[in-house]
Amino acid sequence: MKDQPKSKQEQEVLEAEWYKIGLTAPARKALIEAKLYRVSDLRKVSAEELSSLTGVSKSAIARIKVIMKAKKISFRS
Repeated sequence: MKDQPKSKQEQEVLEAEWYKIGLTAPARKALIEAKLYRVSDLRKVSAEELSSLTGVSKSAIARIKVIMKAKKISFRS
């Protein structure tokens, strides 16, 4: 069963962390749909899984990796 559509305000709250680091709307949407709401949530996925999400570009991945390194967070192996 698919999740119910979120209101614009709910979507903005969920996307807030991704918006702060400068990700595009398609990348933010893809991360939220994958239930990745914070940088710390990226511990749950591998780099390959992240790169396979439609909407997450190479530049978005590069930005994410910089933030992850600063926060000492790594992808799942």
